[in-house]
Amino acid sequence: MALVIKFSSRLLWVRVAALLFSCVAFSVAAYGASPSGSTGDWCMFCWIFSFAGTLVVLLVELFSLQARVPVSWANFPVTFACYAALLCLSASVIFPLGFLKGQRAHGELRDHRIAATIFSCLATVAYLGEVSLTRAQPGEVAGYMATAPGLLKVCETFVACVIFVFASEPVAYDRYPALKWCMAVYCVCFLLSAAVVVLCVGECTGCLPFPFAKFLSAYTVLAVAMYLTATIIWPVFQFDSRYGGQARRPSYCAGPVTCPWDKLVAVAVLTALNLLIYVADLSYSARLVFVSA
Repeated sequence: MALVIKFSSRLLWVRVAALLFSCVAFSVAAYGASPSGSTGDWCMFCWIFSFAGTLVVLLVELFSLQARVPVSWANFPVTFACYAALLCLSASVIFPLGFLKGQRAHGELRDHRIAATIFSCLATVAYLGEVSLTRAQPGEVAGYMATAPGLLKVCETFVACVIFVFASEPVAYDRYPALKWCMAVYCVCFLLSAAVVVLCVGECTGCLPFPFAKFLSAYTVLAVAMYLTATIIWPVFQFDSRYGGQARRPSYCAGPVTCPWDKLVAVAVLTALNLLIYVADLSYSARLVFVSA
């Protein structure tokens, strides 16, 4: 009993810290950092979404309303914490690149932007701490999303969303059918991973007409094979001169500003990263035995 109380107390304080850090990040940014454009909107969304979700989790647990919420409480908090960690991490990288690097901000404006970045990093650490405290330990009975494969599903969907952004602004997949295949790979695998997350959080895995464990195994094998093809095809058709690509950063991309060629490189790197995540997912899923709480 003492261990449970100690664990719950640690988890409570980590969540409170995440709540405060994300609140300070968007408050400071809104007050004096002048976030503008799509970059500023994205960072503000990351902090506000993380703050609002954490507040809901804290209120539900403080008032013992877990049985009344229409989701699996064994899966929802850890799923949200993982998404919040990734969102705050992206804001911690994007915000200083967009509003500090190469900018001529001075005085209070620069101080507010530095403070928002620092608190965003602290929020990321707090959410990672929450994920560490709530994830399933070896041999422990827990919801699927608290296991390593469940958390990897969150990472798979998040990386796919980032790929969509880079590949669509400007559109970089309409020149060859092979590139359209790559986009199809990203879309299909994202939808299947997202479906797994929704089914687990919504406690709907028993509604499938086939065993959920077999679906996970078959889908993960398929995703690895599809991402392997995309990892090979995307750089070949984007950077090989035979297909109108450029292997080196073009001269018009000089400077710190992100250009279309940089986004192509980012998609190639993220595709390889998601392939590694799916391989790890397949490795874990092949030997994991879990019980849905």
